[in-house]
Amino acid sequence: MSAPKTSKPKQKPPGAATRRAQAATADAKSAGIKEIAEAVGVSIGTVDRALHSRPGISEATRARIMKAAAALGYRPNLAARHLKLGRQQQISVHLPQEIASYFDAMRQGIQQAAAQLQPPLKVEFHSFPRMGQGEIESLQTVLEQSCDGIIIAPGAPTRIAPLIRQATQRGTPVVCVATDAPDSDRLAIVSSDPFTSGAIVAELLTRIDKGNHQAAIITGDLATVDHSEKVRGFRSMMADLGGSLTLAEVAEAHDDPREAYRQTCDLLARHPKLSSIYVSTSNSLPVIEALEEKGRAGEISVIVTDLFAELVPLMRAGKVFATLYQRPLTQGRLAFEAMHRFIVEGIRPKPVQKLPPYIVLRSNLELFIENSPEFDPAAKKD
Repeated sequence: MSAPKTSKPKQKPPGAATRRAQAATADAKSAGIKEIAEAVGVSIGTVDRALHSRPGISEATRARIMKAAAALGYRPNLAARHLKLGRQQQISVHLPQEIASYFDAMRQGIQQAAAQLQPPLKVEFHSFPRMGQGEIESLQTVLEQSCDGIIIAPGAPTRIAPLIRQATQRGTPVVCVATDAPDSDRLAIVSSDPFTSGAIVAELLTRIDKGNHQAAIITGDLATVDHSEKVRGFRSMMADLGGSLTLAEVAEAHDDPREAYRQTCDLLARHPKLSSIYVSTSNSLPVIEALEEKGRAGEISVIVTDLFAELVPLMRAGKVFATLYQRPLTQGRLAFEAMHRFIVEGIRPKPVQKLPPYIVLRSNLELFIENSPEFDPAAKKD
C-alpha cells in the first residue's frame, strides 16, 4: 500500500503592495534610455541630451526626464561609456601654492576622491603663486591644450571669468573651489560659507566683550569673493547685533606672510586701543608673531581661520581665542566628486555647495584633533 500523498500548502498570492514592489524592481533592472523615453513620451535622442546635460531641450522637459529616470532606477553604464570614449579622461586642477597648509589639504582631498571613484580620471595638478597671481597664465596654458574638466580656486574672479566662459563654451566644465567666480558660467562652486564665517566671528567678538570693542580684519584680497564675503558677513552681523563692537580697519595682506606681519604692526600703531583681530585667511602665523613682538599676544582677542599643526600650541597657550575651520580636504573631495558625476555619469551638480565652518576653541581642540579625519595628524604628536 503506497504512502498517502501529502499536499503542499498553497501559497497566498502576493498582495498589491508586493506586486507593485516586484514590478518596480523589474522595471529598475531593465530601465534604460528606451524605457525612459516611452515613460515620458519623448524621443531617445531627447532623453540622451537630458541625461548628459547637452543643449537642445527645455528645462521643463529635462526635469521630467530626470524625474522619470530616478523613478525607474536608471543607472548609466560607466564602463561602456569609457570604452566608447576610447581614452582616459583628464581633470586639470589649478590651486595656489600659498597658503600651503590650506591648499595642500585641498589637493589631498582631490587625490583621495580620485583614488576611490571608479572609473578613474587622470588628475593633473597645476600651481600658481597665490590667489590672484598667476592663475590666468595657469588656466590659459590648459585652454591651449585639451582636458575634460577644470577645478580652480579663482582669486581674481573678474579677470578669470572670461576664460571660464571660454572653457564652458568649448564643452569643458569648470568647478570653482574655495572661492567663487560669479557670472562666469562655471558648473558649480564648492566652498566653506564665507558670509557665515564672518558673521560668526562678529557674534563671538560681540559676546565676549560687552565694553567698547574695537576690531580689525586682516584678509587676503577684497577682490577675492571668499575674502570680501567674510568682511560683508562680519559687518552685517555687527550691525544686526547693535552692540558696541566697531570695525576700525580692514587690511589686505594678499596671503603674503611678510605683508601680514607689516600690516599687523601698522594696525597696532594706528589703533592703540585695538581689542581684537580677525584673520580671515590661513595666513595667521605672522599676525601672531607681530602681536608677540609688540607684547600684545594674549591681550588682544585673536580669531583666525583654519587649523594646522603650527597653530595648535598657540591655541593651547591662549594666544588664539578661536579658529573657523573651513574643511579644505572636504572641499577638495566634494569638488572632484561634482566633476566626476558630471563627466562620467552626466549628472549636473548643485550649482552652489557651501559647507558650514567648524568653530574650534581651546575647550574642544583636543577632541577635534583626535576625531577629525581632515586634520593634520602631526598635531596629535605635540
